[in-house]
Amino acid sequence: MSETESGAEIDAQLQREAQQWLVRLTSGRATTSDAANFRHWCARSEAHAQAFTQARQLWQALGSAAQQLEPFHVPSTGHPLHEANMAPRRRFGRRAFLTGAVAASAAFVFLTPSLFGEITGLTADYHTSVGEQRSVMLANDVLLELNTQTRINRRVFDDGSQGIELLAGEIEVRTQVPFKMRAGTGWISSDSGRFVVRATGPEVLVTCVGGHLSLDHRGQSLRLDSDQQLSYSEREHSPPRVVDTTVVTAWRQRLLIFDGETLAHVIDELNRYRSGVILLMNQDLGQRRVQARFRLDQLSDVAALIRDAYGAQVTELPGGVVLVG
Repeated sequence: MSETESGAEIDAQLQREAQQWLVRLTSGRATTSDAANFRHWCARSEAHAQAFTQARQLWQALGSAAQQLEPFHVPSTGHPLHEANMAPRRRFGRRAFLTGAVAASAAFVFLTPSLFGEITGLTADYHTSVGEQRSVMLANDVLLELNTQTRINRRVFDDGSQGIELLAGEIEVRTQVPFKMRAGTGWISSDSGRFVVRATGPEVLVTCVGGHLSLDHRGQSLRLDSDQQLSYSEREHSPPRVVDTTVVTAWRQRLLIFDGETLAHVIDELNRYRSGVILLMNQDLGQRRVQARFRLDQLSDVAALIRDAYGAQVTELPGGVVLVG
């Protein structure tokens, strides 16, 4: 078996486990022990936490669509892909999404955004839901700004120092005192500075906005100064590079700025901030380079913006599901 095949099997197994946890936690029979075991499962790795995030996002989007799509008629476009995959009165049901997990039980309710927040809260000391941003003031003049879908825990590290662990998401840290945090396989510390740490995929992205910081990763110590950024994965890290920090921190002004990113990347990013899900049906279209700004309070109009700006064929379905082809 190749490494690619092995990785795919691991991903599939994590998805199945995440779906099973989702079913258990929303069954109405979850116990305190279940919550503790679930938190331990999510903390095993970033891949575990990300699998659950993806499972609940799809559950929410497809669940809402299933409730409303019964009387909904999707107009024919004449495109073979749409004819095959978007037949009139098509249902997006829980059974289609959770496969065997839902087949074992037919009595589960669709999740609401508030219930998603309760589930997320089982796994972190502080968290934000889809589209939410939150400020957290820690002791000793440390201010944390949490972006959408972010989870952090307060930690006491082996050396006795106190700090946080970023489990998933994105935060901006402003500190005037020695501060330490963990994200993935890296340890970030700063005596006085402002920086952004993002962990939304296999790599962690660290950007120094002001002051300086140190990163310890796999036995190596690196320094970042203002306007420098680097990324690291489980075993590797990139060299520091100069970046435009106004783009990195645009979310603090409720903006998303894209400068030469692919449309596929833009759609992935938009999905972090909005309820429902945008599904890219045309991979060639997804490779188009994009120059764009989106206001977070105007994402309800994003389907029309993508259609008008990039000539994409867009179909909006109930529940915030948008097909881009």
